[in-house]
Amino acid sequence: MSTFRRTPLATLAAALSAGGLIAALSGVAPAAAASSNAAVHRPAASNCYPAQLNGSGGFLGSFTTVCQIASTVPAKGDVNPYGVAVVPKTVGDLVAGDVLVSNFNNSNNLQGTGTTIMQVSPSGTATVFADLTGQTHNHVGLTTALAVFRDGDVVVGSLPTTNGMAATARAGALYVLNSQGTLIETINGADINGPWDLAAYDGGGFGVLFVTNVLNGTVAAGGGVVDKGNVVRIVLDLTTSPPAVLQRVVIASGFEERTDPNALVIGPTGVAVGPNGTVYVADTLANRIAAIPDGMFRTNSDGTGTTITSAGFLNGPLGLTRAPNGDLLSANGGNGEIVESTLTGGQPEWPGVDTSGSPPGAGALFGLAVQPGNKGIYFVDDATNTLDIFK
Repeated sequence: MSTFRRTPLATLAAALSAGGLIAALSGVAPAAAASSNAAVHRPAASNCYPAQLNGSGGFLGSFTTVCQIASTVPAKGDVNPYGVAVVPKTVGDLVAGDVLVSNFNNSNNLQGTGTTIMQVSPSGTATVFADLTGQTHNHVGLTTALAVFRDGDVVVGSLPTTNGMAATARAGALYVLNSQGTLIETINGADINGPWDLAAYDGGGFGVLFVTNVLNGTVAAGGGVVDKGNVVRIVLDLTTSPPAVLQRVVIASGFEERTDPNALVIGPTGVAVGPNGTVYVADTLANRIAAIPDGMFRTNSDGTGTTITSAGFLNGPLGLTRAPNGDLLSANGGNGEIVESTLTGGQPEWPGVDTSGSPPGAGALFGLAVQPGNKGIYFVDDATNTLDIFK
C-alpha cells in the first residue's frame, strides 16, 4: 500500500477554496445503452411553489421558492432518488453544470435494487448517464454515495438487497465509472460495508473519498441499534485508469446504526469536508452533526468525533454539504426541511422544502448540493421522484 504524501494545510485550504471539493450527498451501461432511454419527462418550468421559510440570517435566507427541475425516473422505472452530484467539467458524456442522481429502488419500489444514474441539465432535460445492469455480476442498489471528479471518473456506492428487505442486505461496493458511464473499477472488501454516502476531494492527480458505512453488524442485530457505523478515507491515484487505490483508513467509528422497515437502514449518512481538513458527518440516529479533526491526514479513528450541533431543528439529518459561507446544510429525513448549521452550533435557517407524506415531509429528502454560482440548492425529492431546486 502506497503512502499518501501529506500536503500542507495551507495548500489544502487554497485548493478547497478554489472549488476542489466535491460534496456528494446519501454502488453502467455503455453510452449506447444510455442513449436508448432518450430523454425522460421533465416537469413544467412553472411547477414551482413557495418554500416554508423559517429563520433568518443564514445562506439559505436569500432563497424563497422550490421548483421541480425534472423527473429522475428512467424508462426502466427506477425510483427513490438518493445521491446528488454536480458535474464540475465537461468530459465524455458529462456536461459541466449538469446534475447526476442515483436511484436506490427498482420499478417495483424494492429498496436496494436501483441500478441507474440519471443526468439532469439545469433546464430540465434528463437522460440515463449509466445503468449498472449487466456491467457487474453483483446485486446493485445505488445509494446516496455519489461523486464526480474533474477527469470524468464517477464514483457511486451500492448497498444491495435481493428482495428489498433488510435481511438480504449485503456489503456492496463502490463502483468507479468513466465519463461514458462504463464500469471500470470495483472497490470492495475490507472496510467497505454498506457504503451509504460520501464526500470527495479532487486534488487533480489524486482524489480522496470519505465514505460512511452502515452495515457493520446491522443486519445481524435484526433491528437493534449497534454502535459500529464508520467513515473510511480512500485515496485514489487519478493519473491511472482505472484509478489505483493508494490508501484506506478508518477515520471515525462507533456511530449508531440499525435496520429499519421503512428506510432499510439508518446510520451515519452525509459527509462534508472543511478547508482545514475537518470532516463533518451527519450522525442520523443521534440527530447531530459531528466533526472529525484532521480527517484528510489522520491515521487512526477519532471515534464519533465532536458534536458541532444537535437536536434543535435537526430531524434525522441525511445528506450534508457546505454552504459558501462555511455553514453546513443538512437534509432532514424526518420532516422535509433543510437545516443550516454554523460551526459554533447555531441553526439560523430551517426552511421546509417538502410537505408530502405523513407526517409532512417525512422520508422525502436525501442528497443535496449547492448549485454552481451559489444560486440555489439542488436536492432530490424521494416522494415525487424528482430533482428539485430551492432558490
